[in-house]
Amino acid sequence: QVQLQESGGGLVQAGGSLRLSCAAPETIFSIRTMGWYRQAPGKQRELVATITSGATTNYADSVKGRFTISRDNAKNTVYLQMNSLKPEDTAVYYCNADLKIHMYTWYSLYWGQGTQVTVSS
Repeated sequence: QVQLQESGGGLVQAGGSLRLSCAAPETIFSIRTMGWYRQAPGKQRELVATITSGATTNYADSVKGRFTISRDNAKNTVYLQMNSLKPEDTAVYYCNADLKIHMYTWYSLYWGQGTQVTVSS
């Protein structure tokens, strides 16, 4: 089983910034798309942003212009820089990765355990 290690969540005031990180093991053979999703209390999990291995990005309309997704392919790590945070950004943030563990396995989607982001007004 593959564990994605997330870090960087916390409590911040509205207007502040946080940077989330999510690392896959360095032994992973290949990673295609990586992404961030979030789930607020009582709501469904929703897309925040994704990034392909070629650095093509996609963002939810609600975070465009405020969040930036990036990745370091050498470290198998994806980042989410969150600026101008709003109380409605409060949620558990999950990373995922579409990856192939070994040369002879298929690509599968793996999720991190989630990190809490709380934005106070």
